[in-house]
Amino acid sequence: MTQYRFLATSPKGLGSLLVPEMKELGAVDVRETVAGVTFNGGLGVGYRACLHSRLANRIILQLSEFAASRADDLYDGMANLPWCDHLSPSSTLAIDFSGRSEDIRNTQFGAQRCKDAIVDVFRSRGLDRPSVDTRVPDLRIHVRLHRGRVSVGIDLSGTSLHQRGYRTEPGKAPLKENLAAAVLIRSGWPECLEAGQPLVDPMCGSGTFLIEAAMMATGRPPGLDRKRWGFQGWLGHSSSQWQTIEADGRSRLRAAPEGVELRGYDGDIRAVRRAEASIAALGLDDLIRVRPKALNTLTRPTHRSMPEGLLICNPPWGERLGQLSTMELLYRELGQVMHREFQGWKAGILTAHNELGRAVGLRSHKQYALNNGSIDIQLLLFDLGSSNRLAQDLNKEKVTEGGVNPTKEGREPLSEGATMLANRLVKNRRRLKSWLKSSQTSCYRLYDADMPEYAVAIDVYEGIPHVAEYAPPKTINEEAAEHRFQEALAAVRQVLEWPADQPIAAKRRQRQRGADQYNKLDQTGERITVREGSARLLINLNDYLDTGLFLDHRPLRLTLEKEAAGKHFLNLFCYTGAATIHAALGGAATSTSVDLSNTYLKWFEDNLALNGMSARQHRAVRADCMTWLEGCDRKFDLVLLDPPSFSNSKATENTLDIVRDQIALVDAAMSVLSSNGTLYFSNNHRRFELAEELKQRYRTEDITRQTIPEDFNRRKDIHHCWRFQHPLT
Repeated sequence: MTQYRFLATSPKGLGSLLVPEMKELGAVDVRETVAGVTFNGGLGVGYRACLHSRLANRIILQLSEFAASRADDLYDGMANLPWCDHLSPSSTLAIDFSGRSEDIRNTQFGAQRCKDAIVDVFRSRGLDRPSVDTRVPDLRIHVRLHRGRVSVGIDLSGTSLHQRGYRTEPGKAPLKENLAAAVLIRSGWPECLEAGQPLVDPMCGSGTFLIEAAMMATGRPPGLDRKRWGFQGWLGHSSSQWQTIEADGRSRLRAAPEGVELRGYDGDIRAVRRAEASIAALGLDDLIRVRPKALNTLTRPTHRSMPEGLLICNPPWGERLGQLSTMELLYRELGQVMHREFQGWKAGILTAHNELGRAVGLRSHKQYALNNGSIDIQLLLFDLGSSNRLAQDLNKEKVTEGGVNPTKEGREPLSEGATMLANRLVKNRRRLKSWLKSSQTSCYRLYDADMPEYAVAIDVYEGIPHVAEYAPPKTINEEAAEHRFQEALAAVRQVLEWPADQPIAAKRRQRQRGADQYNKLDQTGERITVREGSARLLINLNDYLDTGLFLDHRPLRLTLEKEAAGKHFLNLFCYTGAATIHAALGGAATSTSVDLSNTYLKWFEDNLALNGMSARQHRAVRADCMTWLEGCDRKFDLVLLDPPSFSNSKATENTLDIVRDQIALVDAAMSVLSSNGTLYFSNNHRRFELAEELKQRYRTEDITRQTIPEDFNRRKDIHHCWRFQHPLT
């Protein structure tokens, strides 16, 4: 039997895994080199490597090696090879050339000299010359120049072996399949298979990890679905031998070990649909289950006990779906989900930035350097035991889970007025207690100028107080107003047991116009994470007049979440995008969020990342809403229109007055609403009345009362809200 020398190329860092794989396929004299792994064997070994290798990029049948530092040496060495034994005159060819020397300064020139030598061999024998086809050649020839030595071979694979042949739509920036296989092996998936353990991918994208894991579980050769091979245009190809090896590969298919389950989740429903299509194409529906689910709602499957398993994940790296600072929020949430839901499991996480790896907040016991194309990445391995604690205070972003329980301490007695206010706070908290238990929110208004003497709004965010003073009338003495404000802070500190050494976020609330509403009051940069139903949202208690979350709109946001499934959602004047987060968690097919403020749109993107959602599916648009609506050429099924009462932003020449402009604004929003869609129009103008013209033009319903939450029931005019639909035809 004729023996050949082969080269299996692979991504950086995979050589040590590729050596045992080749040996298992029958290769001998296997050696790891800079270019990959070389090995000896008969033609069948080369065929089996093409069909079965999970890790290789290409399998090269090596023809020759010779010295060549100059272009003429390269030409002569190539011309001395028996090319008529490898391809016919009617064949097409392509040259993959790598390397350079002083005389050969670019790969295009090197490939050209190689091609000239090959076609001249045919001409010298009076034969037609083969033609070049760089896209789909009959034979692809691999030439590598390194330190004055040239190696020449035939690419038996044709195209990279990471292309398994099953994908119907690759999606954007997919992880290469052979790299995914290597990650699974490094992460311990073969050992999990032997133990009958499950695998979960919380951000599965197009399902690469799941499918590679399923192929391993069922013994499926990764090349079984490829339709075209490089060796098919080679004159030395043995069709009968290949058919035997391919049939043997099919005969090795088996059921997955008992107990093995593969589950994938992703916040991008389009990615889930791509994964489902690929899984169905391979007939792996019974083994792999994928579902649209945001990262922050992920829990360990509960249909059976799963004390151990493997969590594997390839989150966005910053280059693809967002900026690095935004991605840190996503990685932090991933670490919290891992720590909270998957105790006892192992985990493997890919990242392209050390900062993102640290943002996970868990100790990695092993790291591997890899690359995906031109991007250097790291695989981080974790043991998710109870001792692997989450890191604290990532990038000065204070994370609060479940509220604050400060120790009691001695306090100075309250004044008579402060005592009166404290009693009211206690009364309000008692009244709200049962509602808070059922509302699934830990952010609420405790007090809103209930007593005229203390004109402040007191909110609680995850147990943290926030006090905003309404600007006192000019008739009130400034010194007296300041005294009462300090009394209010003292009452809050005592009732909420807030430590004396920790400041209370306190602001004077005044009407803000135009760009002033975006101006910073402070420069702390500190944000906390709060929960509202299934959503996690970032707020800032100190730096802006508002915190990033309008608490009175909570019922409307929850309504949008219930109605959004499968719909295209539009959020106009989106602010920090809390309503979009709820719509996305409710299963919105897509969303578009429009606002003129870069600050708010960046905040919205951070909220998306915190909830594990894709910025491709949920798009942010910086624009004046009226201008954007005039140019919009698509329809939406669900629209939220929540404009400010007044705006004269420097970013636009126009001013917005909600009373004056309501007809034009609603008409523009309704123009992009689908025929059976719903628009919610809300605003915070206390004396707002809906124009009769709008009531006549559309089906309208005043739902203000239904959208005022329990903690705002003393302020019935905190906002107004209507449901709009097109007239029935």
